[in-house]
Amino acid sequence: MPSLTVRDARLRRHRRVRAKVHGTAERPRLVVFRSNRGIEAQLVDDDAGKTLASASHLALAKSFKGDKTAQAEAVGKALAAAAKKAGVDTCVFDRGGYLYHGRVKALADGAREGGLEF
Repeated sequence: MPSLTVRDARLRRHRRVRAKVHGTAERPRLVVFRSNRGIEAQLVDDDAGKTLASASHLALAKSFKGDKTAQAEAVGKALAAAAKKAGVDTCVFDRGGYLYHGRVKALADGAREGGLEF
């Protein structure tokens, strides 16, 4: 049996999580995508197939200084602000197949600090 690549293993975990986690208009799904360079997150209403709010490391100020963990926390706070503007205060967390530590945990903590509940 051939072994899985790291990407294939993550996608397998993501599919397993997506079978259980579903976002609605009242309680959308907070999706995380992590790359080597940065991190992105969005709130998705799976019933309507629409993105309600999003935040990315690309939208941070050019003057931002810090490591990628601090970057992830800032993206979480920015997502929480965008969610408030869209009228969302609770969500379900979809870690996207990534382990819940490091940058993914920092993004979640930043979103909680910003006022999102999950």
